Amino acid sequence: QVQLVETGGGLVQAGDSLRLSCAVSGGTLSWYRLAWFRQAPAEEREIVAAISRSGGPPYYADSVKGRFTISRDNAKNTLYLQMNSLKPEDTAVYSCAATLGESIRTSPNSYTYWGQGTQVTVSS
Repeated sequence: QVQLVETGGGLVQAGDSLRLSCAVSGGTLSWYRLAWFRQAPAEEREIVAAISRSGGPPYYADSVKGRFTISRDNAKNTLYLQMNSLKPEDTAVYSCAATLGESIRTSPNSYTYWGQGTQVTVSS
């Protein structure tokens, strides 16, 4: 069974950086397209960034373009999200997701496997 475990969340100040990691077990990372989603209290889950199986040009939500970078290390079976210049509005639970296939998907309904999420809190 495929399992995803996120680490790296925490409490930071506006302008700081964090790097989230998503360790994948029970499957080979190179088979999957991957994404990071986030959900703030009382809001719907939204796509943050996504990357194809082959690691081509990623997708970023407009709100994070130029600040966040998604990357994958198939040898380590790990997905990353580098978050720079964090803002209070980035506060949310961040979850990684995976599904078999090649091209990028941005809808949460497209993803089969999910991590439990990691809290990111950005203070002003």
